[in-house]
Amino acid sequence: MKKTRILCLFLALILCLPFFALTASAAETVTINVYNWGQYIADGTDDSMDVIEEFETVYPNIKVNYMTFDSNESMYTKLKAGGSSFDIIIPSDYMVQKLIEEDMLEELDFSNIPNFAYIDDSFKNPDYDPENRYSVPYTWGAVGVIYNSKYVDEADVGKWDLLWNVSYMGQILMFDNPRDAFAVAQLDLGYSINSEDFTELTNAADLLREQKPMVQAYVMDQVYDKMQRGEAWVAPYYAGDYLMMVEENPDLAFYYPEEGYNLFVDAICIPKGAEHKKEAELFINFLTDPEIMGPNLEYLGYSAPSQAAKEYMDPEIASDPIAYPDEETLERGSSFRSLSLEGTQEMNRLWLQVKTADTATTVYSILTIAAIMLVILLWIFFKVRKRRKKARRCQKWKTTA
Repeated sequence: MKKTRILCLFLALILCLPFFALTASAAETVTINVYNWGQYIADGTDDSMDVIEEFETVYPNIKVNYMTFDSNESMYTKLKAGGSSFDIIIPSDYMVQKLIEEDMLEELDFSNIPNFAYIDDSFKNPDYDPENRYSVPYTWGAVGVIYNSKYVDEADVGKWDLLWNVSYMGQILMFDNPRDAFAVAQLDLGYSINSEDFTELTNAADLLREQKPMVQAYVMDQVYDKMQRGEAWVAPYYAGDYLMMVEENPDLAFYYPEEGYNLFVDAICIPKGAEHKKEAELFINFLTDPEIMGPNLEYLGYSAPSQAAKEYMDPEIASDPIAYPDEETLERGSSFRSLSLEGTQEMNRLWLQVKTADTATTVYSILTIAAIMLVILLWIFFKVRKRRKKARRCQKWKTTA
């Protein structure tokens, strides 16, 4: 009887093993939340590599939940507000510096990121992360002007002032975030893009306010559809995105303005308190593998911070003068630095005034017109009244006579 009971228990254990194995496997599977810019990873379209699918094939127990943002500022606000858990974020250089200063990033364990060795030395230990403790470069690039050569006169291109050219009123797009928008105005005025001088910020805001009647829309990712379809003719935007747009619309062209431009690095980081830090580091390591980075950035049009990765790219793309400008052009570029709290608040305050300028102008115009109408009505009223008095006096005189 005892042997029979043991045998039954053994058979029950054998039958339950698949269930236990399935449960263990499910327990080991984790999902990492990746927060990145829109259209900023190869996803399998246009015969490109599907980076996330490849990663999940190599690491079947790690799934990727991919979410997007459209500006550093919106990403920062989301992160600061809490309530959302991210394992990977990809901010730009100045925002990395800000997040480090505010203790919002985890230090990386580079033993889980051996492919960091493939990153070029020129991109290591940058000003925004001097000891490379918190970030790994993902891409680098620059801001310039995209224009539709079918409608824009070549004599008008070359400088930032194209964005204020009345010939293209209603066909101009503008950045919908303060840092990039102010940089355009600051460069046009000959200021540093890192200026915190309140007078210079005010002058930049005034210039942006002057531009507003010419602006069709303030955009970020919406720039793709508008420029590709010819719905707008001029836009300041990132060179890598231009290289994607021109494939859809060959009439588009691009230049780096003579006055200078923003040169940037977008880096991969892990936010403070990330739930799956090791798995996130495996994802960072995967993205920096030259065999992955090459095809990924070839699709994106952005520049690779790794010579080794360029070996896995189409040679024509790897030598494109827009993705990889020459030294003379690079010398005109400058990078953002994190602004002080006071500088950021002043820029945000002025930006709000720029964005709401139409409302204020409308109200002012209505009040002005109302005041003019009131003056006219009062003038008519007193003129009519004066005539009536005169008429009554004349009538009285005639009656007396």
